[in-house]
Amino acid sequence: MKQIGLFFGTFNPIHIGHLAIANHIAEFSELDEVWFVVTPRSPFKQKASLLSDRQRYDMVFQATKEYDKLRPSDIEFGLKQPNYTVDTLAYIQEKHPDYQFALIMGEDNLKSFHKWKNYEVIIDNHQLFVYPRISESKIDNQFIDHSKIIHIDAPIMEISSTFIRKAIKEGKNIRPLLPASVWQYVDEMNFYK
Repeated sequence: MKQIGLFFGTFNPIHIGHLAIANHIAEFSELDEVWFVVTPRSPFKQKASLLSDRQRYDMVFQATKEYDKLRPSDIEFGLKQPNYTVDTLAYIQEKHPDYQFALIMGEDNLKSFHKWKNYEVIIDNHQLFVYPRISESKIDNQFIDHSKIIHIDAPIMEISSTFIRKAIKEGKNIRPLLPASVWQYVDEMNFYK
């Protein structure tokens, strides 16, 4: 059975930190592939700095096309809003019954995981692959030595899409932080300026 890791995000824009983490997990865990699940723009939170769903998907497509184990996914685009991870997991599992899906998240998300809608259902049915992040708060005791939680010793990547958008707006050269094809797309389309 194929094992797929789901890496959710707005990817606004996708950057080398996202790629480094996803590739590390694809290469150094039992997962066969990592799918970048592009989170749709919430109709309730229209942010001017958030590009359209399709534009962000296109950037993820550009960034992952040369990696065999990394794939873009627009699976959430057709689901009703607001969207919860537990619902997406149920939907994707139904669509791909031959695959086993795991969730990829940063340690910062694990610290608030007990507040997620139906988090018990998620952890009962899926493994969690957790990569390190620098953050202050503590992990909830129930998740400390949980059998379904796998801590991945991935490099710590403290690059944020927010920082990248702000830097582009200020006219800074941040090309090394984006995959070349993504930088070209962002530059041609005049995004974030």
